[in-house]
Amino acid sequence: MEPLRPGDPRRIGPYHLIGRLDAYSSNVPVPEQRFLARSPEGGRTVLISTPLFGAHRGRFIAEAEGAGRQSGPWLAPVTEVREADELSWYASPYVPVVPLPAALAAHGGPLPERTVRALGAALAESLAALHASGVTHAGLSPAALLLGADGPRLTCFGAVRAAAPDGDQPAEFPGTASGTVPPEQLAGGRPQPPGDTFALGSVLSYAVTGHTVPERSELPEGLRTTISACLARDPAGRPPATRLLEALAGSPGTAGLGPQQQPLAPHGTVLDGGLGPAAMLLGPGWLPGRIIAAMARQSAEVLAADIDATTWPSASALP
Repeated sequence: MEPLRPGDPRRIGPYHLIGRLDAYSSNVPVPEQRFLARSPEGGRTVLISTPLFGAHRGRFIAEAEGAGRQSGPWLAPVTEVREADELSWYASPYVPVVPLPAALAAHGGPLPERTVRALGAALAESLAALHASGVTHAGLSPAALLLGADGPRLTCFGAVRAAAPDGDQPAEFPGTASGTVPPEQLAGGRPQPPGDTFALGSVLSYAVTGHTVPERSELPEGLRTTISACLARDPAGRPPATRLLEALAGSPGTAGLGPQQQPLAPHGTVLDGGLGPAAMLLGPGWLPGRIIAAMARQSAEVLAADIDATTWPSASALP
């Protein structure tokens, strides 16, 4: 948890802000402003997201409301959405989490292959559920992935589209990391599921090398084929999320196959009501100890934070 910055609000809606989730020093763009906050009686702690300065507020709210209607594996739930003249925002229940860039900082460098494979399987499982319901995430980036002790949470739903009116794609993509936006979107195309696959490859590249556009030789051999397939410039050459899930979960004979050749999952998944394969990779020890320690520090800081009611404006002035 980072301290609030000068100029930050001290209250959003009914919640008192106690800190920022994202580090000052991170060189990875964050698509939203994210705060840790607590209810006045202290009984509820939430993660609040607000749009970046200059972002299109209507799109931000529309995408947040869309996220609130989605339920799937490893998606951070959106439980409150508010549009106000002063500041629009949405909230999710708080659990101790660290953004992927902070996890690399806590670990002291790129993450182990086991951790990255588990993250990739969880992301692929989330994307497969979204794509099956006709939804494209369109905002996947290193900062959009939060790591918790029991697994990751995918956030920043539609953050790329929220940066421009009516879903139009701007010439630049504020708040997104270099290398995470697929070539077809940079050329003006609409968000599509293969674009999510490209972003997933960029996120896994970042997790395992420390940057989103690595040389192929930098990637560990066990993930090289899968990540390279995600990063194919031709969208038709990228495997769909269902087949990526099989490759990352380690099913024999799938990791090196092309998008049309890979077999679909032969066992139950979250898409048909079964236990998804990602859960099998997220058992004890999936996260390095230093990252677990960072979560414990954050939890202690949140619990110890005081609410100074004297700094709050009157309720009538709040959204």
